[in-house]
Amino acid sequence: MKVDRKAFIIDGPSDAAFTIVLAHGAGAPMDSPFMVTIAHGLAGNDVRVVRFEFPYMSARREHSRRSAPDRQAVLLDTWREVIALLGGGHMLIIGGKSLGGRIASMLADEVEVRGLICLGYPFHSPGRPAPPARLEHLKSMRTPALIVQGTRDSFGSRSEVEKYQLSRQIRIAWIDDGEHSFKPRASSGRTEQQNLGAAISAVRDFIYSLPR
Repeated sequence: MKVDRKAFIIDGPSDAAFTIVLAHGAGAPMDSPFMVTIAHGLAGNDVRVVRFEFPYMSARREHSRRSAPDRQAVLLDTWREVIALLGGGHMLIIGGKSLGGRIASMLADEVEVRGLICLGYPFHSPGRPAPPARLEHLKSMRTPALIVQGTRDSFGSRSEVEKYQLSRQIRIAWIDDGEHSFKPRASSGRTEQQNLGAAISAVRDFIYSLPR
C-alpha cells in the first residue's frame, strides 16, 4: 500500500505546535462539509490539521463509484503509513469522524501518539448492543483521548455510554441534543453551527491540555 502525501489536505502552518491528523467517516470523504468545518475551525497559528482518505474513499473519488470500506487491516495500515509520513506518533494527535476515529483509537497506544480525538465514536450500530471489539481497547487505553459525542447519538447515546467502563485517560465532551454528526433537533433551540462550534472548542481545550 502506498499513501499519496500529495493527496493530503493541510490547514494551518507547518511550524505549528500541534499537528492533528483526521480521517473521515465511513460514508463521506475528507472534504465533506463536516470535515471542512472541523478542520477550518481547529487550524490556526498553533494548530495544523492534516486530512487524508482511506484507499476505498480515494477509489470512490477516482471512479465515481461507491464501495464498501476497506478491511480493518487495510484501514490500520493506512493510518500507520500516514503517521510515518508525518514524522511519527510522538509528533501527532490523531483521530477523525466515526470510522476514522475508531480505527485511530485502535493503534493510538501502539504508535504512541500525543493524543487521540474521536468525533462521534461508533460504539455500536444503531439499535444493536456494543460489540466487545468496539470497547475492549478503550478500557485500557494509555493515550490521552477525547471523545466528542452527541447526547442522542444512535451509535452511542449519553445514557448508554455513561454505563461503559472506559479508561481514565478518556474524556468525553457531550454535545447537547447532537446526533452522530452533532446536528440538533430544531425543537432543542440549538443550531448545527452552535454544536459544531462546541465540538471545536472542546477539541481545542483538549489539545492545549497536552504536554508540549
